[in-house]
Formats: sequence, C-alpha cells, structure tokens
Amino acid sequence: MRALLALIGLAALVVVVMMSLGLMTLHTKSGSLPTVSFNGGKAPEVKADVATVTMGMENKTIDVPTVTTTQKTISVPTVKMEKPGDGTGNAAAAQ
Repeated sequence: MRALLALIGLAALVVVVMMSLGLMTLHTKSGSLPTVSFNGGKAPEVKADVATVTMGMENKTIDVPTVTTTQKTISVPTVKMEKPGDGTGNAAAAQ
C-alpha cells in the first residue's frame, strides 16, 4: 500500500516538474453536467400482516436456590513484621 502511494506521489511530482519546465502542456475544454429529469412515478405500496403481541404477568412456582453461610474456625497464614530499632532483638540497636 505504501509503495503504491509512493508511486502515485512520484508520478504527480514528475507531472508538476514537467509542466513547470515547459516540457508538458495540458489542453482542456470546458464541459457541462448531464441533464436529468424525473417525470411522474409512484412509490411502491406495501401491506404487511404482522403478529399481535400481548404483554402480561402470570404467577408460576419455580425452584429458587438459596445460599446460606456458616462460621468455622480454620488455620490461616499470618505475617508479622518487626521494624528495626524498636528494641525487639536487633543487635545494632541494642549497642
């Protein structure tokens, strides 16, 4: 894609250089747009039979799962941190 864009850019540059040096001249003639006329016509007619939709409420009995919680005592990991210099066995702070 880049190569195609580079070739188009290079071709445009060559045309501009040739025109500026007088090596190429473009001769143009004025033109005009075509005339278009619309006469009469009718939009298509469409008939559609569609279903009737009704909305309402109805009571039904369904199974609904319930969630309960219980408390258990379990062993969990703990982390303790002792800062240096708080007198808890740091040899450098004890001196």
